[in-house]
Order: sequence, then C-alpha cells, then structure tokens
Amino acid sequence: MIRSDVTPQDPIDEQPAIGLIGMGGMGTMYAKSLASAGWKKIYVCDQPSKYESLKEQYQDTPGIHVLPDGHGVSRISDWIMYSVEAEYIDRVVAEYGPSTKVGAIVAGQTSVKTPEKEAFEKHLPPDVHIVSCHSLHGPTVSPLGQPLVLIKHRAPESALELVKSILKPLESRFVYLSYEDHDIVTANTQAVTHAAFLSMGTAWASEESYPWEHGYYVKGIETVKVNIMLRIYSNKWHVYAGLAILNPSARIQIDQYARSTTEIYKLMLAGDEEGLRGRIYEARDKVFGTSEGERKRRVPILLTEDIFDRFSLGKPNPGDSPPSGPISRSASGEGGAGGATSVTEAAEGITTQSTRSSPPPYPQCPKGAPPNSHLSLLAMVDCWAHLGIHPYVHLELAATPIFRMWIGVAEYLFRSQKRLDAAIQAALYDVSHRSNDLEFVVAARGWSQCISFGSFELYKERFGKSAEFFKPRFEEATRLGSAMIQAIMDSSPDVRTSS
Repeated sequence: MIRSDVTPQDPIDEQPAIGLIGMGGMGTMYAKSLASAGWKKIYVCDQPSKYESLKEQYQDTPGIHVLPDGHGVSRISDWIMYSVEAEYIDRVVAEYGPSTKVGAIVAGQTSVKTPEKEAFEKHLPPDVHIVSCHSLHGPTVSPLGQPLVLIKHRAPESALELVKSILKPLESRFVYLSYEDHDIVTANTQAVTHAAFLSMGTAWASEESYPWEHGYYVKGIETVKVNIMLRIYSNKWHVYAGLAILNPSARIQIDQYARSTTEIYKLMLAGDEEGLRGRIYEARDKVFGTSEGERKRRVPILLTEDIFDRFSLGKPNPGDSPPSGPISRSASGEGGAGGATSVTEAAEGITTQSTRSSPPPYPQCPKGAPPNSHLSLLAMVDCWAHLGIHPYVHLELAATPIFRMWIGVAEYLFRSQKRLDAAIQAALYDVSHRSNDLEFVVAARGWSQCISFGSFELYKERFGKSAEFFKPRFEEATRLGSAMIQAIMDSSPDVRTSS
C-alpha cells in the first residue's frame, strides 16, 4: 500500500510505480519532470513500433524505464496517465485498460474529457480508481504556477491525495473540477482563442506574406498576435482538433466568433459608425464593466505594451507611417500583405467605393503605430458578450498561458477609451486595409464551417496548409513565444503557485 503523502525523497521501495502511456509532447514533459524530481519508478511506452527508438532515447535517464506496450505499464503501475489524442482514447483504453493493476489510479491528459470519461467507464475494471488530470499548457511551457486540473471521478480521497503527491514536483496550481465542468471551462478559455489565431494564420498564409516583415507587426500587441499564431501552428494539429470537434460547447463558441467577425465587418463596410460604436461599447460594458471606475478596479494583465517589444520577429522600418493605399495592405488589418488573392482583389472594389472624402480624425495611436481595426479582438469581446462568458472567472480558475495573454491584450485595448476609439475609427475609415480584414472574416468562417463538419481529416488538411507556409519561422517563434509567456507570467499580479 503506497502512502498518500509519499515523496521523491522516500526509499525506492516506498515510491509509487508511475505509468505513462503515450510519449508525445506532454508524456515526454511529464516523464522528464517527474524523473528530475526524484521519482525512480517511471514506466513509459508509446506505440509498439516505437519501442526500440524510445528505449534508446531513455537508456541513460535514471528513473525512466521503457516497456514494449501499455499492457506492461498497466500491470505494474500504481498511477497511470494516458497521454493520447482524444480521437483515439477509446481504442487505446479498450486495449490496455483491462490489464490495469488492481487498486491503481488512472488518469488521462486529453483536452476533451467527455470521450475520456466514457472510455474509462466502459473499459476500466471496477476495482480501479479514476482521478484524471489535465495540464492547461503546452509541453514547451514550464509547468511552474500553471493550472493543473484534477478530476476525482471514481476514487476515495486518499487516491486524490496520492495523485497530488506524485504531481507536486511539477509545482503547478491544482484546480479541482468535474469532467463536465472541465469541458465547459476549456471551451470558454481555449476554443475561441484558438479559432482567432488559426484564422489569423490562414488569412496571412492566403496572402502569402509574413506580415511582420513589412515593418508594422513588430511592436506591442501586434507581437502577441504574431508569436501566438506561430506557436499554435508549430504544434501538432490534433492538439486543437480534439477540443474543437469533440467538445459541443466549443463548436457553439467558434460559430459565434465567426458570426461576430462577420457582423462587425458588415458594419464596417456600411460605414455605420453609430451601429459599430454601440455594439463594441455594449460588448465592452458586458465583459469589462459599465464604468471607467469599475473597469479600473482590476489590475491589468498588461501594464504596458513595451514588455513585448523584445520578442518581435521583425524590426520597424525607419520612418514607418500608416499605409495610404492598397499596396501596403499588411500595415494594419488582420490579414497579411503582398500578393492579393481573388478575395482581396474583390474587396478592392468594395473598399474604394466606400471611401469618404472627410473621415473624422484618428484618435492618437500609441507610439505612432499605424491605425488598426483589431477586428480579431473586437470580435472576441463581442463573442464573449453574446455568449455571456466572463473571462476573468476562468482566468482565476484555469487559464492557459495563451488565454491569459489574449485577455490581457483584449483588456489593454478595451479598457482604454483612446485605443478603442482608434480601433473603431480605423475599422470605419481606413479602407486601405479593408481587404486584409476580409481575408480574416473568410478565414474565421472557414474554420467554423470546417469544425462543424466534425472531420479530423479536413481539420488536419486545413491546418497543415497554413502551417506549411509558416514552417521556416517556427524555431525562432517557439523560442520567443516561450520567453514572452514567461515574461507575462512573471509580471502578472494574479498568478498563483500550487496549493
């Protein structure tokens, strides 16, 4: 019987046998972190075809023992974590679940818990405990201080305490949820966020241009957009596909985001200043508060944009100024620049016809940056408002690093009257980048439609086409993105450590 308060410093015969089935990014992160902490009985496996290469990889790593398959891991381990794509969790648990050691504790690292719960209940023996988990961050992010969801589904309190003891060396912040609440929270914090950045990437890839190489997407919150977009596309497609396709709540939110993007863009095309301003202000009040004083009661996540400047992929060109025509379309819309596609060419006719002879002057843009509609951010807050989502609740509960930055960027825009009015003015009157925003609208609707089909193959194909375009910049973006995330974590007033 393993003590629930066991530590890595205890003798090896008193330590639990830790089993990891699936050695992708997260499985590898767990194995290395737990071994570094001092756990000495870590048994891992991946697909049988990878046994020899995996054994060679860990032959000199103390504490990690590679087994041929999940049967061996399941028979010997006191705590077992399935780190398997949600699409395949039922099949893998059906194969290895019946071999689970009597009294063992089983967990899953899937981002969508509904299929995991069904697989565990269907295939695990009744004398096995279920205490699932989910680290709400990627494998390249330090687990220190990050939310780690624990789900005590079918287990005594002592089993939960043992799991906490095993995972304590990660120094993550434990968050206790049910299976059902987990899927709602992850949909609220991740689904729409991913959709926004996937749409940015698709829009920029469609125009075959790296937007940061034109001297505009190189400072402040533009740096956040670029780095997170690249970070998402540098990961494996299935990391996002399962959450979007298998989580019913996620589908609803992604559909609303596409709808918000489209409806805001229509107001821009119509030049409906009263309608656009009223809609954006209403969304701001619902999400961030109805008064200036109420909005300022919370310490902002981003105290200044300057923190991002050292993480830029591009460098500003001397004498940069806002674009004056369609040649410089990369300047400020959500799309990129360069060669126009048929979509952007079609947009030229629309935008030139709607040009006004005397548009109202722009409010002063921060640090002389080109005017930007920030359509992706306007639509995000509008989406939250329409669905009644309160992002700060989820920020305090179980925010991912990307969600934390995205809220920070949104509040940085929306909690400043000057910056928000500049975005609205740009959306209405700076027609030089209207075609870029159209690319973003088309991309957002395309991703929503793709996810509604429920096809993993279609998702993979769409993701892969955009990812291929940005592939040459992944290594640098991953390095800068990790540093940027850590900088935000270090500067955020509400980041807490494990408890």
